[in-house]
Amino acid sequence: MNANPDVQLPAVSVIMPVLNEERHLRGAVQAILAQEYAGEMEVVIALGPSTDRTDEIAAELVRDTASNQNGRVHTVPNPTGRTPAALNAAIKASRHPIVVRVDGHGMLSPNYIATAVRLLQETGAQNVGGIMHAEGENDWEHAVAAAMTSKIGVGNAVFHTGGAACQAETVYLGVFRREALEQQGGYNEEFIRAQDWELNFRIREAGGLIWFSPELKVSYRPRPSMKALAKQYKDYGRWRHVVARYHEGSINLRYLAPPTAVCAIAAGLVVGAALTPWGFVIPGGYLAAIVLGSLPAGKGLPLKARLQIPVALATMHMSWGWGFLTSPRALAKKVIASRRPAVLASN
Repeated sequence: MNANPDVQLPAVSVIMPVLNEERHLRGAVQAILAQEYAGEMEVVIALGPSTDRTDEIAAELVRDTASNQNGRVHTVPNPTGRTPAALNAAIKASRHPIVVRVDGHGMLSPNYIATAVRLLQETGAQNVGGIMHAEGENDWEHAVAAAMTSKIGVGNAVFHTGGAACQAETVYLGVFRREALEQQGGYNEEFIRAQDWELNFRIREAGGLIWFSPELKVSYRPRPSMKALAKQYKDYGRWRHVVARYHEGSINLRYLAPPTAVCAIAAGLVVGAALTPWGFVIPGGYLAAIVLGSLPAGKGLPLKARLQIPVALATMHMSWGWGFLTSPRALAKKVIASRRPAVLASN
C-alpha cells in the first residue's frame, strides 16, 4: 500500500512464462490483480505451446480484464516453449519501469509488489527477491513442500529456508528495474534453466546490487508426481553443472553434495553386492539420514504426507546429482559461446 497518497508509485509490469499451467494459472493471475498496490499495473502472459487448457484460460483472463485500466491482462506467443524466450517476449511487450517476474504456478503474497517496490527504493538494488514458499495441495505435494523448505533437502539456500535480508548472488523470480533488464539485453536464451542466475551474474558484473529479503514471499506449487519432480531436479543439476563450467568459482560444497551422494551410494551398492556387506553401510546410512531428517520437516503434516518426505528427499537428491554428473560438456561449451559480457551503464 502507498503510505503517502501524495507520492506517485511507479507503474509495474508483471511478466509470466506459462506452459501447461491450466491447474494454477487463473489463481496466479488473480493473486496479481488482488495486490495491495496503488500504482498502475499490467500483466503480460507469454504462452508456450501448451497441450491443456492454458491458452483458453489465458483468453478468458484477457476478456475478463479488458475494461480494467489498472490490471489488464495481455498475452504474447512463445512458440519455443522455453522459459527465457518467454521472459524476453513478455519484457518486450510490457511497458512499465518495474518488471515483476511470476511463474504460472506461483501465488504472490498480497503486499508482494508494494514491498518489492519499497525495497528497490530503499536499497538501490537492480533486482530484489524473496522466499520460494512451497505449499502443497495433497499429501505428495505436502511432502515435497516440506522437503523443499528443509535444510536437509536444499542446504542453506535462503530463498528456500529463509534468513536475514542480505546482498545475494541471485534471487527467486525477481522484481527488476527495467533499465537493468534493457541494459543487459534481457535473458540469455541459451540458458534453458538457471537463466535467473546468469542474468543476475551479468547485473552484478556491471556493478548492480541483487537483494534478498524475507519480507517477499511467493507461494509455490510443487510438482504433482515423483516423475515430474525427478525431471525438475535432474534439469536443475544438469544446468548447475553448466553454470559451474560457465563461471569458475561459482560451485560450493552444497552443490557438490548430491553428485557425491550418488557416487557414494552407487559404489556402496556395488561393493556390498560383489565384495562385502559392509558396502551397504553407505546407502543404509543415507537412508537413515533422510528418514531422521524428515521428522522435523514433517511436523504438523498428516501421516501419509510425512511417510512420503524421505521419498521426496531421495528423488530430489538423486535426480539433481545424476543430472549434474551427466551434464554434457558440449552443452556448457554451447552456452559459453553465447556468453554476453556485462554491459556497464553509460555515464
